[in-house]
Amino acid sequence: MAVTLVWGSTFVLVKDIVEQVAPMLFLAVRFGIGAATLALLALVTGRWRGLTVRELRWGAATGVALWAGYALQTLGLQYTTAGNAGFITGLSVVLVPVLALFVLNHRPSSWAWVGVVSAGLGLALLTLRFDNGLQANPGDLLVLGCALAFAVQIVMVARVAQWCDPLRMAAVQVLFAGLLNAVVAALLGEQVAGLSAEVWAGAAFLGVVATGLAIAIQVGVQRSTSAVHTALIFTLEPVFAAIFGAWLDGERLAANGWVGAALIVAGMLVAELLPNLRRK
Repeated sequence: MAVTLVWGSTFVLVKDIVEQVAPMLFLAVRFGIGAATLALLALVTGRWRGLTVRELRWGAATGVALWAGYALQTLGLQYTTAGNAGFITGLSVVLVPVLALFVLNHRPSSWAWVGVVSAGLGLALLTLRFDNGLQANPGDLLVLGCALAFAVQIVMVARVAQWCDPLRMAAVQVLFAGLLNAVVAALLGEQVAGLSAEVWAGAAFLGVVATGLAIAIQVGVQRSTSAVHTALIFTLEPVFAAIFGAWLDGERLAANGWVGAALIVAGMLVAELLPNLRRK
């Protein structure tokens, strides 16, 4: 939940930054700073010495999924509305149980499915704009790929969390995502020169806290929770984003938005608490 709080708080900052710099370049700088932070921590603590080929291979694969999620979301936002993108990205909470069933052979509990449905409905109410309805456009397909990529990343982290070193795995993951972002930015001809101090400061915060440390925490704590529950907790991100948007930018939720936020929280609580209460 603390990770989703950090991610939710970054929406206002990212919104301001991408008005000044190309999105893919910004992602490259953000992930580069995140990778450098984690690499330094691993070096200082001596954790690099235990790096295995298995961790390197899985970290690279997970990094590709992470990069694909951010890249497809950024590209898709150029062709679709923020409301559509927010809901379609949130579909990862529905995709994770399916992937976990086939990839991890984890059969979610009936309460987990109830939580998924509740959170999915909540995401729709929170992010969809009902005045003009859904607009079909090519960006929706790109963002759907983003939701699938994030779902894959969550399931892959669940696959390795029990045996990998969280710091090393996060460092390799973020490093590969950063390298891919840098390659795409270079191919698009986006230049680092001329970035303002505000952009560098924002990228530093996002890279260190919202990318490096947040992903390291995700890898570490997924040892004690399932991929499905992780996805459900991550649905709190748009709730926190709405709260910070109201606080910092004066944005206000409509009635359906408040109902959606309540359904998201209810879905998480149902999936996390009720199975444990029944076992007791």
